[in-house]
Order: sequence, then C-alpha cells, then structure tokens
Amino acid sequence: MNKRYLTLLLVAFVALDLAFTYWQSYQLPMDGDLVAIVLPAPWYTQVLHDPFGWAVLAKHEVYGAPNRFFAHASMGLYWKAVPRLLHLLTNPISSLYAASALFTTAVQALLLLLLAAYVRQAVAGPAAGRGSFWVAAALLVPLFQVNGYNEQMGITNRAVTYTFFYALPMGLLLLVLWPFYRAACQQQPLRVGPLQALLLLGLMVVVAFNGPVATASVAIVLLGIALAWAWEQVQARRRGTGAVVGGVSSWLSWQAVGLLGALGALCLYSLYIGRNNSENSHDHSLGELYRLLPVGVAKMMTWQAGLPILVGLILINYLLVIKLAAPSAARQRVLLLLRWVAFFAVVYMLLLPFGGYRSYRPYLLRNDSALPVLLTLLFTYGLTTYFLLFQLTGRLRAGYLGAVLVVAGFFMYADRKVHLPNDNGCERWSLDQLSRAPEPVVQLSSFCNVLAWSPIGEASQSEYNAQMLYYWGITPVKKLYYNK
Repeated sequence: MNKRYLTLLLVAFVALDLAFTYWQSYQLPMDGDLVAIVLPAPWYTQVLHDPFGWAVLAKHEVYGAPNRFFAHASMGLYWKAVPRLLHLLTNPISSLYAASALFTTAVQALLLLLLAAYVRQAVAGPAAGRGSFWVAAALLVPLFQVNGYNEQMGITNRAVTYTFFYALPMGLLLLVLWPFYRAACQQQPLRVGPLQALLLLGLMVVVAFNGPVATASVAIVLLGIALAWAWEQVQARRRGTGAVVGGVSSWLSWQAVGLLGALGALCLYSLYIGRNNSENSHDHSLGELYRLLPVGVAKMMTWQAGLPILVGLILINYLLVIKLAAPSAARQRVLLLLRWVAFFAVVYMLLLPFGGYRSYRPYLLRNDSALPVLLTLLFTYGLTTYFLLFQLTGRLRAGYLGAVLVVAGFFMYADRKVHLPNDNGCERWSLDQLSRAPEPVVQLSSFCNVLAWSPIGEASQSEYNAQMLYYWGITPVKKLYYNK
C-alpha cells in the first residue's frame, strides 16, 4: 500500500477512536467530588488562597490538598466556564456531560500522542517520516479503555475529577521531560533557548503543585539519572577514560542539570508540604501498609484479564527483541529503556505505602494511584512492538503483524460498548425532574445519585450541589434535594 494512503488510514483510525472515546465519555455520570472542588466547599478554599503552601511552612497548618493548587484551580476554571459556553450548542443538562467528555477526550489525545512521540523518538529518531509517528499512535490506541478494562488499566478515569488529578498532571510531566528524553535518545547535550527554558520552568511549577503522583514520578526519574551518572563516573575512572559513550553524561549539560535541579527542588518542596494534607489521615502503620501492598498487586493483576495479558505481551516482546533483533544502536536503546521502565515501576510501587492509602483504595493500588506504572507499560508495549515491526522481515514480520492485529482486536472488542452500562441516564432524568419541579426542596428517586457518590439522605446535604446546579443554569433558582 502507498505510504501516503497508509498514513491517512492510520490518522483516520486514531481520530475515529477519539470520537468513540468522546461518545463513551459523554454517557458517564458526574462524580461526587466535582462540586466540592469546583464551587469550592469550605474545606478546599485554603489551597486556592495559598497556592504554594506557605501556611504549612510558617504555621504548620494542616488542610485539604496543600500541594494541589493547580489541580483545584484548573478544575474550577474549566467547570465554571466550559459548561456555560456549551449552552450555545446544547441544553444546560447536556452541557455538563459534553464538558466532561471533551476534557476526557482531550487528555486521552494528549497522552496518546505524547507516548507515540516517545516511542518514535526512541526507535526511529528525528529523521523518520510522519507515517512512523502514526504507526506508533495506532499501536497504542486499543490500550486506552473507557469501558472494558478501565477499572484495571484505564488511563483516563470514569470519574472526570480523577482525570483532572491524575491523568492530566502525568501528561504535563511528559511534556516537561520531552526535551531531556529527546536529547538522551539523540545522545546530544541538552540545549534550549531562553524562551523554552522559561516555559519549561513555568510548566515545572504547574506539575509540582498538581499532586503527589507526578512529583513522586519526578523523584524516581531524577534518582535513576543520578544513579546512572554515578555508575558511569565509576566505570570511567576504572577504564581511565572520559564519559561513557551513549550514557547519561552524553546529554546531561549544565543547562540540563540546572533545569532538572529546579524541577527536583520544586517537587521535593511539594512532597514536603503534602505531608500536611488533611485527607492523608488514617490509622495504619507503615508496616501494615507494606503488608497490604502485595495484596493490592495480586488483586489488580487478577481482577480482569487486560493487565496480565498486557504484561505477558511485553515479556514476549522482550524475548523476541533479544532473540530475533540484530544488534544495533536502536536495539541497545530499546533494551536500556526496558531496564529504566522496570526500575521506575518497582521503585514507584515501593513508595506507594508512603502516600497511596485512602479508605476507598484500601490496598493502595488502583488504576489512579498506579497510573505512572500503567503509562510505562503502554509505552513499553508500544516501543517493543514498534521496534519489532520495523526490524523483523519476511514471514516473521507478516506473522508478527498478524499477532499485533489480533491483540488490537482483543482490546478493542473489550471496549466495544456503544451504550455503556451504568450510564448517566438516571442522573439526567433526576436533573430534568429537579429543573422542572416547582418546590424549593425536591424528593428524587433513591436509585439515582445526582453529583454524589451515594444517595443524599438529607436535603441540607445537597446545599453545595444546589448552588452549582443553579450556577450552571440547570435550575432557575437554588433547589435542595434528597433521595428517598
């Protein structure tokens, strides 16, 4: 097939999948954390007035989310502006679900395209054509699950609040790390202009104050770089030579050291003030949390078929790279990246007991807390599959391509639902009933949660939700409600 037509076909495949993601996300109900953050509720106001947690340093205060200013601020800005803008295109109730679907789809597109760029850079390099980028993107598309295996390996979350707090910061972190990753793949010292450096520093501030998942990931990446650099120095002294060819020293310029040092300092400070997050309180000791961690790993790996199959495919690809791929710089880089991924995943999991526990996440691991590891798994699958597709020849390549298409079909079939179970139909019906009711206090069905994780037993408990529904134009006046 002509390469131009193949590229157009791959672009269309990615675009259609994103359109399908939008449609599936449009059917999801609102989650119970959204209003408290957007309004905001009193327990989330201090973080908006103290973006960098000075009260923690000066007064040792403990309050909600001291190191998550940008997550709260961006979510508030988005949900106060976008649904009302969408009133130009649809009714107020539908505008909520459209705003949620637009954001989820945009974040998925960001992560998909960034991961594809990381894969292409590692294997094909900067001289590769545009078509190679879309091959990488198409390989990753089936692994993004809105329904299917979402609870186990979902990158975006069925609760849009969690997409704001987990997937978006990881996308921003991938943007921050891109210049360093590209320099490492090209084995050239990092060089960025003043404007790009300033933009990177600004984005680093946003990443650092977006919550602990991205900041913990930064800490592990910097630890890995430091250990690799130190090992290279030891090896160089033993050999009596300079920097190791192709190692960290080949791209770690003084500019890179300065920028990474700034990122590390910001993230360490963020992690420090995050210790005073009032939402972190629990009665478990660190030893008890470490005993819970293996249970969480086992439950996550056996809950559904998607994740163990993905891990198995990566192991098979690893063996094929070793056995079938001819020695080359690209092969060496792929194997090196696989070691980096394994290091990152193991260290990240070992750090989870220090901050991953929540009452709704009793075994520490869930697709949200494990998101950095899940992203590395997607990257690893895309990297090894892409490499093998371009390295194998003849019947081996044809057979491998057939196997890849079967895998893609398997994951796409798992996420095939056009009409999702547990959709927002009941919530929509309740919102419509609420908007039409003449009473100031409205009784709703006990089976339909509205902007809540569970039924609301007392009308007074709907105060904040009622304020937001009035703000969004869903109710003509503020109306309290309860489920009975």
